[in-house]
Amino acid sequence: MPKVTLPSGLRLHYQRIGSGPDVVMVHGLTGNLAVWHLRIASLLIDRSRLLTYDLRGHGYSDMPPSGYCLDQMAADLLDLLDALDIERPYVVGHSFGADIALYFAHHHPERVRAVVAIEAVLPAMMYLRAGNDWQGWSDWAAVLAQSGHPVPPERRTDLGYLLRLSLKVPKRWGPLQGLPRNPAPFLRLLDETTMASEVAQVGGLPAEAIPEIRSAVTLVYCEGSALLGTFDYLRERLPDVHPVLLPRTEWGHFGPLEQPDEVARHILGALGPAEPSTATAQG
Repeated sequence: MPKVTLPSGLRLHYQRIGSGPDVVMVHGLTGNLAVWHLRIASLLIDRSRLLTYDLRGHGYSDMPPSGYCLDQMAADLLDLLDALDIERPYVVGHSFGADIALYFAHHHPERVRAVVAIEAVLPAMMYLRAGNDWQGWSDWAAVLAQSGHPVPPERRTDLGYLLRLSLKVPKRWGPLQGLPRNPAPFLRLLDETTMASEVAQVGGLPAEAIPEIRSAVTLVYCEGSALLGTFDYLRERLPDVHPVLLPRTEWGHFGPLEQPDEVARHILGALGPAEPSTATAQG
C-alpha cells in the first residue's frame, strides 16, 4: 500500500501502473481511487502511466480535521506530483475531482498537458443548484426511493440527511455489488472534519476565472444530468473545450462507474495518438 508524505506532513495513498504519458486521476467526494480501478484503469494502462490516489480524508489517506477546500486539494495534488517527479501530466477528474482538475489547470497551467473533467460540480456554480426546484434533489430522492429509502418531503433538500441516507443503499457497482456499505469512514469525515462546509468554498476558482483556463479540456457529462447547467456554462466559456454528452443512465452523475468504457474512450481521445513508452509499470 504505497503512501507518500507531503511537505505538510499529510500522507496520501496512491497507485501507479501502466506505461506511456503520465495521467493523474482524481476521484470525487466520498469515493476513493478504486473508482478508477474497477474498470477504467485496465482500459488505459497500455497507453498511459496512471497515477491514482485517495484524496485527503478518503480511502487510505490521512484524514486531517480541515483542508478540504479546492485551494488545499489542489495544493495536495501539486505536492504529490512533485514528490513523485511527475512534471506535466494529463489530469482526469470526476465530480469534485474534476473541480480540482480545473482549479489546478487554472493555477498551474505549466504543469498540465490537458484536462478531462467528468461531471464537474464547481462551487462557483452553486447558484444553479440553490433553489428547491433544482432537478438534482428530485433525482436523488427518486433513486433513494427505488432503493427502499423514501425521502420525507421536508428533507428533500437537506444535503446532510440525503448523504447519510445514501449510505444505506447497497453498493451498486463492482465485485461487491449488492453488499452493504461500511458507513463508518464517511460518517467520520462528515462528523469530525470541516469537509462539508469547505467543499462549498469558491476559493481561487470564481466563475469569472473559467475563461482564463488555457489548457485543452474534454468536458464529459451525461444526458439528463442535474449538472447540465454547469456543463453549458463551461462549454460556452472555456477557450479550448471538447464537450461530450454520454447517453442517459439511471444515476447520470457517475459516468466512471456506469459507463466506464465510454469514459475511457474519451480519455484516450484526449491523450491523442499513442506515444512510445518510456516507463515500465510499478506497484
